[in-house]
Amino acid sequence: MGRITELLNTAHARSQAQNWPYIGALLPHEAHELLQLAPGARLIDVRSRAELELTGTLPGAVHVEWQSWPGWMLNPHFSVQLAQAVDPESLLFFICRSGHRSHRAAIAGTEAGLRQCYNVQEGFEGDLDKNTGHRSALNGWKQRGLPWTQS
Repeated sequence: MGRITELLNTAHARSQAQNWPYIGALLPHEAHELLQLAPGARLIDVRSRAELELTGTLPGAVHVEWQSWPGWMLNPHFSVQLAQAVDPESLLFFICRSGHRSHRAAIAGTEAGLRQCYNVQEGFEGDLDKNTGHRSALNGWKQRGLPWTQS
């Protein structure tokens, strides 16, 4: 079994264990590795434009807002914008700040007929550390030392 198959099988098992409607759930380092190994794979960053400006961006990611700031209004054009931005046959890895909005985005992508939707658990900044009230300390893309930039 090749490394791509191994990573995807692990992601599929996570999703099946939780009975999620999308095909798989990846940890940030797994998503990053797959982006290196599978040239057609796409990272879909669903954070708001304000979040990108304030906390950083992911090189090569496709940006399709799930919600807009201020007000956190749902993007009514999310599915259409997503369909215009990606190849429907690609592996699609959805990421947000913590993995919660990307979970909903992966569901929406699946419901829109995209078969290869994966949620990146932990997200860009990871879980909230209840002791400090901060993110990026316990887990997530940034905490794992994966590539990102800030303007």
